[in-house]
Amino acid sequence: MPNLNQNQNSDQSPEFQAGQSIVTLADDGGHTLACYIEKAITLSDSGLEYLLLLPVSAPIEIFSWQDDDDTLADIEDEEIDTLFPSARAVLAELDLTLHRSAYTLTAVGDIPDADDDSCFALEVDDDGATDNFQMLAQFYHSEQRYVACTPLEPLLFFAYRTDADTVALLSPEEFERLQPQIEDQLFEGID
Repeated sequence: MPNLNQNQNSDQSPEFQAGQSIVTLADDGGHTLACYIEKAITLSDSGLEYLLLLPVSAPIEIFSWQDDDDTLADIEDEEIDTLFPSARAVLAELDLTLHRSAYTLTAVGDIPDADDDSCFALEVDDDGATDNFQMLAQFYHSEQRYVACTPLEPLLFFAYRTDADTVALLSPEEFERLQPQIEDQLFEGID
């Protein structure tokens, strides 16, 4: 199964530096996330510039194994602080450097090629929708087994430019309200 994340080599390559603009998202905790601008549009009624963003570095998800039924479960954001040193160490063995970025964990380095044995689909809601992931490493912390993964599909963010140097993430409510106005324009030409 191919990894469709365009940023699987999360070092900034010359063709991206020359051809794509990079902006930085920041969260309330002071973490930042450098992103390529995949698409930009300006809505005539508001005059605001809306952006479709792709992280420069590979996004990383950590899940816990549930021993009772051998399934994976999301972990709470509060757990990241205690798991981070273990996850960082196990990813370092793959020559990946784990970072606490805004809105997601990220890894810098060459993500290994995806193969059928390392890929899986995870049900993400009650309607049966799934996301596909590549398993990078497993590790234990306090006798609990965890897995560090990267999504196979690109992780995209919707943002707007607040001024020449600053962008802000659209809230889910803002995106839902603006979706009819921006969706056709943002996704035009993206496969």
